[in-house]
Amino acid sequence: MKPFAYVRATSLQQAAAAHARVPGARYLGGGTNLVDLMKLGVETPPALIDLSRLPLHDVEELPEGTLRIGAMARNSDVAAHPVVRARYPALSEALLAGASGQLRNVATTGGNLLQRTRCSYFQDVSKPCNKREPGTGCGARDGVHRDHAVLGHSAHCIATHPSDMAVALAALDAGIELYGEQGARTVPATDFHRLPGDRPEQDTVIRSGEIVTGVLLPAVAPGAASLYRKARDRASYAFALASVAAALELEDGRVRRVALAFGGLAHRPWRAATAEARLAGAEPTAAVLREAVDAELARAQPLSDNAYKVALAGNLACDALATLARRAGARPVTS
Repeated sequence: MKPFAYVRATSLQQAAAAHARVPGARYLGGGTNLVDLMKLGVETPPALIDLSRLPLHDVEELPEGTLRIGAMARNSDVAAHPVVRARYPALSEALLAGASGQLRNVATTGGNLLQRTRCSYFQDVSKPCNKREPGTGCGARDGVHRDHAVLGHSAHCIATHPSDMAVALAALDAGIELYGEQGARTVPATDFHRLPGDRPEQDTVIRSGEIVTGVLLPAVAPGAASLYRKARDRASYAFALASVAAALELEDGRVRRVALAFGGLAHRPWRAATAEARLAGAEPTAAVLREAVDAELARAQPLSDNAYKVALAGNLACDALATLARRAGARPVTS
């Protein structure tokens, strides 16, 4: 690990100013991803700006039912929060599906959103990777890519985003609060992460020096239900091969509102707009759910070793939506 400077910030303003003084500086939250990448030589920041003392740890209810989660709130605390468990079970389930108990006790909300891909070519500085070193090529495309993207990838990158939490936030229509030299702003969770295009090194829409300060969850309508499902190679401490976050409201046995997001399939959480549009106003029978999900996944472009992800994700989504429909009081969705 190369030497670096260290600054312990006491305010957002001080943190942003310290970042502006040192080109290439990085913000430090729990460090569960950044420090690992520094040990591997993937990240070599000249300075770390520690945000852990900033007053961003709270989970608080706001007027009109909105919930705000501070960027420094620990994953384990958010997952166990009674309001999160009661109103936003998909978020609690997604957090509990990620990492290990020890890591969840350290990892933060902001850091979870900003974690980088676990692609082995990205993490190995001896291998080509456009995300780590633009212009060197994508080693995974013609190499080992069983775990890689089937949606939204490009010739420059086929990596997937590893966060479980981000998938739930995308389905729950969360907003990401940011603070920088130009002031504060809020970005929809569905727009926060980028597809790779020809700039795979840019994971998010964050501007230089901006700090994630919190997450806003909108009020949940009475009768709404949500869940998170994840398929992985082993029962714990494994990243998603495919995952699904879904939310559903029914009215008179038909879909009043549905939200569906996939994880493990793309460079960012994939909001399934095509499937949602086909389900709007429909009776959630098994056939209808399958047709809508298949229409979404028809856009997939799997590579030679990861075509299994399309069927896996489709089955997860259909099962998740059928489960939510039953919980909402729909008749059995068998036809």
